[in-house]
Amino acid sequence: MSSPQEILHDIFGYSAFRGEQRAIVEHVAAGGDALVLMPTGGGKSLCYQIPALLRRGVGIVVSPLIALMQDQVDALRQLGVKAAFLNSSLDADTARAVFGQLMRGELDLLYVAPERLLAAGFLNALEQVQDGPGLALFAIDEAHCVSQWGHDFRPEYRELTVLHERFPAVPRIALTATADAPTRREIVERLALEQARQFVSSFDRPNIRYRVTQKANARQQLQAFLEAEHANDAGIVYCLSRNKVEETAAWLKEKGWDALPYHAGLDAATRNANQKRFLREEGVIMVATVAFGMGIDKPNVRFVAHLDLPKSMEGYYQETGRAGRDGLPANAWMTYGLGDVVSMRQMLASGDASEERKRLELRKLDALLGYCESTACRHQAILRYFGEEHPGSCGQCDNCLEPIETWNATQAAQMALSCVYRTGQRFGVGHLIDVLLGKATAKIEQFRHAQLSTFGIGKELGQAQWSSIYRQLVAAGLLNVDMEAYGGLRLTEEARPVLRGETEVWLRRDAEPAKRKTSKAERGSRLREAFAGANDDPLWQALKAKRLELAREQGVPPYVIFHDSTLLEILQRRPESLAEMSQISGVGQAKLARYGDEFLGVLRDLREAA
Repeated sequence: MSSPQEILHDIFGYSAFRGEQRAIVEHVAAGGDALVLMPTGGGKSLCYQIPALLRRGVGIVVSPLIALMQDQVDALRQLGVKAAFLNSSLDADTARAVFGQLMRGELDLLYVAPERLLAAGFLNALEQVQDGPGLALFAIDEAHCVSQWGHDFRPEYRELTVLHERFPAVPRIALTATADAPTRREIVERLALEQARQFVSSFDRPNIRYRVTQKANARQQLQAFLEAEHANDAGIVYCLSRNKVEETAAWLKEKGWDALPYHAGLDAATRNANQKRFLREEGVIMVATVAFGMGIDKPNVRFVAHLDLPKSMEGYYQETGRAGRDGLPANAWMTYGLGDVVSMRQMLASGDASEERKRLELRKLDALLGYCESTACRHQAILRYFGEEHPGSCGQCDNCLEPIETWNATQAAQMALSCVYRTGQRFGVGHLIDVLLGKATAKIEQFRHAQLSTFGIGKELGQAQWSSIYRQLVAAGLLNVDMEAYGGLRLTEEARPVLRGETEVWLRRDAEPAKRKTSKAERGSRLREAFAGANDDPLWQALKAKRLELAREQGVPPYVIFHDSTLLEILQRRPESLAEMSQISGVGQAKLARYGDEFLGVLRDLREAA
């Protein structure tokens, strides 16, 4: 029997596990349940693929992403893994053939949509498989879909407890790339994973450079960003409305960019065709609403740009996380203005959600605004939101590279924090500002807050300034937004030295957008630097051309052949034999046999030409 390390090397072509991958693989392979929280690009798939190959029987992977199952299966087949999928995109004959493979024990992994899995006939068939070839495990991908408070809620996910009820001896592994503490608890409860071991990896994406800029002329700003850093790269541009998606895609196309629209209002054939082009061609820009993206496993998305404010930090983190999955440098660029805040608040207020849900969404929006206004390291702010500490400044986000002008807001911060404390640490920003400004509202009268020492002490500042101060204090970690208590603010331990006068607080002073200077790091092509001139190297272009040729012959995305990171290592190490090629990360035995000579031929031709 093979070991996890042997499978990792021989099949997937990697020499070492990353982070907690080994511990997760060994735990699930031994029959244990697991909840895995790991950032996009962190290697979640290996956490269930390797145990499925180690254990007897077939691994069943539950995924809501019908459109992407084909590419996931194609990638596994390239590695010599017996994989298939069952969903509504298959014709009856193909579906019957796959079902026959399942029943005969001819598959290592089977991807299914939750609706298909929950059908009574399919569950009965799985019982037969368990008694025959065997069930290796159940993998529940995108597990945050179970949460009614999450941004990708899928009601059918809540019925997946049937797996534990009908197959108690089959290990389950639930995986997600983003989940705050309340969502994590809901995943455990709804999927009956109370006894599962939790593996929480760092949510940091150090290869992503985060940048937030004041909105002036968003389209012109986007064009300048693309021209400076992403002339021939694949990327995603997110917009809030369908109309803006269509208009932005058309405008980019007029400017010479290979841009496509994607939103729920397009017919299915157009959406599928555009998604297929994005996944299988180089240098395509997808302009989309949030209807596009979950589960996108294209590793060489070099940038994600937001022309409008996302709904929450969770949404922003997940959307930006679609960049740089291959670990190479990528950009997360966003422009926002007051209009975005107004539009988002109006959209949330006019929705059909319950008042409780609306309050929660508004608090999440406030947390995102605090992030936008923060002067602190962007990586630190994101990780703090998810309950994780960052060891130090990243040295590469906009705030680290080009510090914002700040002002000594210690006295104002003390007023704001004191008001939180004296009102009982359970009220939202609006009420706290009313207290500071001395407004005699009905709510203030109800709770007798006009008698507090903080009532009316903040009249020298306006409501907008106090709102910005509170958001920045949240972003700085001096206040927490209690998502389970209607967004009331609570002091953190970091607030105590501020209240005692032991620590100063400096907050951002926003400059006019036109006055902001572009840093040298922004003007230069960071990707070009990171690739050490690869884009100008004829060998790099030849390697990419060979990859694209092989991908088109087989009708698969280029990254299914080799990731950019693998090509970059080939470029740098220039192997001269199959033995040397086998040492390249991402070149397993199946790909070595299938493509080794092809790429060695490219290297040989370039050497001879030189």
